[in-house]
Amino acid sequence: MTEIAGRPDDRGGAVREPLKFAYWVPNVSGGLVVSNVEQRTDWSYEYNLDLARAAEAAGFEYALTQVRYLASYGAANQHESTSFSLALLAATEKLKVIAAVHPGMWQPGVLAKFLTTADHISGGRAAVNVVSGWLKNEFVQLGEPWLEHGERYRRAEEFIRYMREIWTSDAAEFSGDFYRLHDFNMQPKPLDLPGRRHPEVFMGGNSTDARGMGARVADWYFMNGASFDAAQAQIADVSKQADDNGRTVRFGLNGFVIARDTEAEARAQLADIIENADTPAVEGFADAVKQAGASTSDQKGMWADATLTDLVQYNEGFRTGLVGTPEQIAHRLLEYRRRGVDLMLCGFLHFREEVEYFGREVLPLYRELEAAEGVLAWGGQA
Repeated sequence: MTEIAGRPDDRGGAVREPLKFAYWVPNVSGGLVVSNVEQRTDWSYEYNLDLARAAEAAGFEYALTQVRYLASYGAANQHESTSFSLALLAATEKLKVIAAVHPGMWQPGVLAKFLTTADHISGGRAAVNVVSGWLKNEFVQLGEPWLEHGERYRRAEEFIRYMREIWTSDAAEFSGDFYRLHDFNMQPKPLDLPGRRHPEVFMGGNSTDARGMGARVADWYFMNGASFDAAQAQIADVSKQADDNGRTVRFGLNGFVIARDTEAEARAQLADIIENADTPAVEGFADAVKQAGASTSDQKGMWADATLTDLVQYNEGFRTGLVGTPEQIAHRLLEYRRRGVDLMLCGFLHFREEVEYFGREVLPLYRELEAAEGVLAWGGQA
């Protein structure tokens, strides 16, 4: 039996934590699929407030707000991510909310201050996802410089290093190609809590640049939807690079969940989403993201081998295969946990009711499997 992957703790032992669950916040219209299929998901604050409370009650620990500034590819309307995240934090009690941000749209010291305030308001539940950016027109039409792929990741890495410096030093110093900081003392600092000194830093990607950056500076590394073997290979690569840098990184995987009472119902829903795909929007999205991937130095990157069907779900969530009965999905989740996935980032078609169904029907089954796996894999120690 494959043992569930562990992460080293400060004493050199292994921390085998339960799989964590996050959901995509639908603060962008169109839901999580580029399809004309009927959806009962809404991008309004009122809907999302209700959803956040339901997700918290269902057992979700994290929520990720999307960052999109420009109407594009089925997303006609967008709410800004950081303000939306703060509102959800203020309305919940346990949920950690990850605000996606673009370096180039923010000065890192200003964002660090914003996140610190959010951290104090929420009792330590603020987090950030630093996104290098792929949609060129968002930068160009706002009059901001557009950098090529490798440079965007260099800027994003400096952005994270700068924020971490300002969060942890009373005389912060930073000198980079994109950002500079001299003898700066930001007060108050973020809350210093067990397991974290400051808001958790997420980032994602598939490219060589992204993997190296994640290994050097990220707390969490997000991956697009992937098969068991593909996820495991990327985890092994980034983990090795992180170890070489004396660091530990945890891993999140994107997965679009279609849980139904029967497998036939779930498969039919997936087919309906794909058959009703907004083809022009999917093709436009494909052109934009594949152009971004092709600009990498080694022609590797996110969406590099994605088909049009894969791109009906923005971050290739269909590839993770979370489609079927609660039992089938629970077993698949366990296999991803065995391969080293620490967090599953879930998307849904009808968010409100499906988040509740997931919490009621899938999570209890998964927790039972995870507990049994612990007994079997860890020599009788749960």
